Amino acid sequence: MKLKPIGDNIIVKATGRVTQTASGIYIPETAKEERPEKGEVVAVGPGRLLDNGSRSEVEVEVGQKIIFKTYAPAEVDIEGVKHLVVPAKDVVAVIED
Repeated sequence: MKLKPIGDNIIVKATGRVTQTASGIYIPETAKEERPEKGEVVAVGPGRLLDNGSRSEVEVEVGQKIIFKTYAPAEVDIEGVKHLVVPAKDVVAVIED
């Protein structure tokens, strides 16, 4: 099965939680993990439809690893693999290697 996101939605394969904050503080494993906060982009929608009929550009690309707001995504199961549907506005950063 293949998902094709609509609007400015992004399909993300969940890879885990962020374990260190930007200021260097580590989050202990004993902290309750409800949802992942990072993942790899597997599909990107065409962008949000604007009032003038054009589309806004989605700033991420397939293959990039991203960090997003914890409670933003909706979960979907695709052939036994957990994926998330994340609105583009809830992506906070791209992880660069």
